[in-house]
Amino acid sequence: MKYFLLSDIHGSVTRLDRALAIFDREQCDMLLLLGDALNYGPRNGLPEGLDARGVADRLNALADKIVAVRGNCDSEVDQMLLHFPILSTYALLVDEGRKILLTHGHVYHKDNLPPGRFDAVVYGHTHLWELSTFDIDGHPAICCNTGSITFPKNGNEPTFGILDNGRFTIRNLDNKILADKTL
Repeated sequence: MKYFLLSDIHGSVTRLDRALAIFDREQCDMLLLLGDALNYGPRNGLPEGLDARGVADRLNALADKIVAVRGNCDSEVDQMLLHFPILSTYALLVDEGRKILLTHGHVYHKDNLPPGRFDAVVYGHTHLWELSTFDIDGHPAICCNTGSITFPKNGNEPTFGILDNGRFTIRNLDNKILADKTL
């Protein structure tokens, strides 16, 4: 399976369209949505192409290919617009025997994990991409923070991730690989 890792859309249909064009071009099998899909958040400005209904429509067209978790800006009202569940704090993906924790990052992240051992922890929330290794109880794991396609911070460009055959890549919206790491 080839997974597209996406976080922090924050209602920007313009940025989502660019990301979904890459999802199609890369022939990804699943979209792992890591929270903050529709609401732009009170601390952010208004994003380019703000259109929560348009974002919902595009994501709903892919509902059978989406696994999603709740971000700190997602709510029950957002769930009413979406045809796939978004209200879980985390999900566990098992791919080729590898356990991958999917979460938004505001509750769980590499420094605060739920019980268990994972081969990778994938999240967003900080709007800063990261691809690194760290240790979970003596077991090496990958930390993949996808950053944000809409509101990247600290001078970073808009980013997302792809997981393919145990290889994580962080990419920009021109689909240029910025970093990669293999499980």
